[in-house]
Parts: sequence; structure tokens; C-alpha cells
Amino acid sequence: MRAVLQRVTSASVVVDGTVVGALDSPGLLVYLGVTHADGDAEVAWMARKIRDLRILDGERSVGETGAGALVVSQFTLYGDARKGRRPTWVSAAPGPVSEPLYEAVCAALEATGTHVERGVFGAHMEVSSVNDGPFTVLLETP
Repeated sequence: MRAVLQRVTSASVVVDGTVVGALDSPGLLVYLGVTHADGDAEVAWMARKIRDLRILDGERSVGETGAGALVVSQFTLYGDARKGRRPTWVSAAPGPVSEPLYEAVCAALEATGTHVERGVFGAHMEVSSVNDGPFTVLLETP
């Protein structure tokens, strides 16, 4: 499982002209990608890391500040563009595998008391954000 975390002052996701998820205050925009071997252990690790990583203002975490997370599925995090001119997506898990794991990460975050906003899995999304810093971190499960 891979995630790109951006510290933001605000962020939103629009699908078909409608805002489906938004953070109107500082928090994290999380792009989440799933690969074939991911399961419950990766879900737990990723949710814990997103909640506890001290990357918000004052070196505090989402869990410490009560800030929210906007979580967007992003299969392209597993794209491989080392050869040729077109990336391959073979390392990205297909929808029937990745959607439940994406939802599980969101649910695990919510279970810790974290406010979670979501994109729409598999939809064409317009993501807007104001990156605070800029500050961006790449996470990958062990």
C-alpha cells in the first residue's frame, strides 16, 4: 500500500460538478494506492501512520490536533513508467480488491476518531488543494 500525504490548509474533491468531500481547515490530503498483496495488516499500518505522523503545524499529528483527512483512491501510485512512453498499471490491484481496502483504511481512521472525507472510488475526480508548506510525504507499507 502506498500513500502520498499532503499537509493542506484546504482541499476538495468534485465529481460531476458536485463537491463530494472537502476539508475547510488544515488537515491531510491522502492519495491512497493499493497493490495485490495488501490486506488487513497493511490497512492497520497505513491508518495508524496517517493518524499519528507528526507532519502538521507544530510537529503534531492528525490524532493530536483533531484535524481531518481527505482520502482519495489513486491507483496510479502503482504506475511504472521506467520503460517506454506509457506507464503500466500491473502492480495496482483491480477495483474488486482495492475498493474494500480503500474503504477499510477510511473506516480504520474513523474508528480512531479521525474525521474522514472521501473521494468517489473509480470516478473521474477533480481534486483541489492548498498545500501548506509545501509539505508532501510518501508512505509505503513495510
